[in-house]
Amino acid sequence: MAKILISDGMANDAILKLKKLQYEVIEKHYTQKELLSGVLNEYDAIIVRSATKLNEKVLSTVESGKGIRFIGRAGVGVDNIDIKEATKKNIVVCNTPQSSTQSVVELTIGHLISSTRHIVTGDRQLRKNIWAKKELRGTELSGKNLGLVGFGRIAQGVSKVASALGMNIHCYDPYLNKNIADQHNCIVHADVDSLFYNCTHISIHCNLNENTYHLVNQERIKMMPVEGHDGSKCGRHIVNCARGGIIDETAACNALSNGELASLGLDVYENEPLSKSRLTGLDTFHGTPHIGASTIEAQDRIGEEMIALLNDFFNEKKPHSILN
Repeated sequence: MAKILISDGMANDAILKLKKLQYEVIEKHYTQKELLSGVLNEYDAIIVRSATKLNEKVLSTVESGKGIRFIGRAGVGVDNIDIKEATKKNIVVCNTPQSSTQSVVELTIGHLISSTRHIVTGDRQLRKNIWAKKELRGTELSGKNLGLVGFGRIAQGVSKVASALGMNIHCYDPYLNKNIADQHNCIVHADVDSLFYNCTHISIHCNLNENTYHLVNQERIKMMPVEGHDGSKCGRHIVNCARGGIIDETAACNALSNGELASLGLDVYENEPLSKSRLTGLDTFHGTPHIGASTIEAQDRIGEEMIALLNDFFNEKKPHSILN
């Protein structure tokens, strides 16, 4: 049976099921140097999350007729995989686009609420024995314009919850079917600048690529209004639970420092793990360590979906989420 490398971990139940299905499963994380040495030629498939980088150099070490034939991304984003090089090597790439949707939706909403109600700052102050009741006056999400950069499954889930909270939903997505936007009562913008000009709250839901790298920069932060659609002076708020690198963290840090940006909530970063960042010294920043899909439920669903993808591939069926 096929030999599968689990590089960045997977739900225990899924690993046990793979073994029961007679797959040879190896749980091991290789360093980038080890990956470049050609170890992928020892396996038929590899399952990764975001920590393992399967770039052009790594995939170029896979020998013709030998080594991995399948890459499974346990999650959505595939910017850590060079799909073009994988295609050249006849390696199938799949992700699990549906399994973590609800978990990321809930974390995004959590960051939005934390941004406007000072939940994180209040907790920090309490731990210092400071009762900052008067200082931590927040604003409501209700009545504000929420701009969603990208309008895929996760953004659509966020729009449902945000709408229930009374927010007005705006989006920019060049690939969006207008019928989907209409179903969500979403105002569609022709370009990303228009979205920023009209929204006090922005949430990122697009892929990282050469067009979206540092899409959120100093200029676009300044475009955002400081007064809500309801007339309240709520300030500017940005959340990113999608991919690191879409936000220019230096520009965002400067905007937080000078008060141009009221809050920034991040789950993803340009360089992970985050270390020695100016952001962590600012009270108006709150972050989580890339935990969007880190729920028991999501990991169980990801495991089940990955088993289905592997079974289809090794039984010569087309996996449902094939990307190349």
